[in-house]
Amino acid sequence: MSNDVAVITDIHANLPALQAALARIDELGIQRVYCGGDLVGYGPHPNEVVALIAERDIPTIYGNYDYAIARDLEDCGCAYVTPHDRELGQGSVEWTLAHTDQASKDWMRGLPFDLRFEVGTTKMHLVHGSPRKVNEYLFEDKPPRLYERLAAAEEADVMVFGHTHKPWVHSYGGVLFVNCGSVGKPKDGDPRGAFAVVRESADGVEVTIERVAYDADAVAAQVRESGLPAEFADKLVAAA
Repeated sequence: MSNDVAVITDIHANLPALQAALARIDELGIQRVYCGGDLVGYGPHPNEVVALIAERDIPTIYGNYDYAIARDLEDCGCAYVTPHDRELGQGSVEWTLAHTDQASKDWMRGLPFDLRFEVGTTKMHLVHGSPRKVNEYLFEDKPPRLYERLAAAEEADVMVFGHTHKPWVHSYGGVLFVNCGSVGKPKDGDPRGAFAVVRESADGVEVTIERVAYDADAVAAQVRESGLPAEFADKLVAAA
């Protein structure tokens, strides 16, 4: 059995993107899969995504969206740049609250904040936003001193996370930081889903960001038909 690990995150109720990512993981022969949360929000398939993750018995942590929807909260903890963005975001929260069934909410309510596991002898720590807050955004261009402080407090060798929907990998203070990107709602200009693969190597681990194509146009059409804001459909195709 391979010791390789795949980490998926930020699926955001996009079932075809999740199915494509899992199919690629299976194709790569990877049997260990972890999920960094945000299963729901923005997309048209909240219950189907939760059901598939549960069916596959994938160890999963909650994202800020999962935490809110599971508890029927009207604030997802998201950051909005403009009032228009806030209006769109609130529309997503209201739609997701109304269209996520109780079984899915109950399942998400039982998810932990973080998970720790190993790839070979390398210690991994999976969080959604950061070890400090589920909704902290760790962007690649933040000051190095932020990551050095996080590294100093980190017990693991590798910190794996998502939330920004923009993948990046960089080492700070002896800790490898891995942003997995987003399976179902990328924001880096590439509409393909993204996830991380961590492989055991002679030096510890090596990390790659895999990209997987799916029918984003079809999902965008479903978003428009669902009653969700049409801009979410446009962003799926443009990935910005």
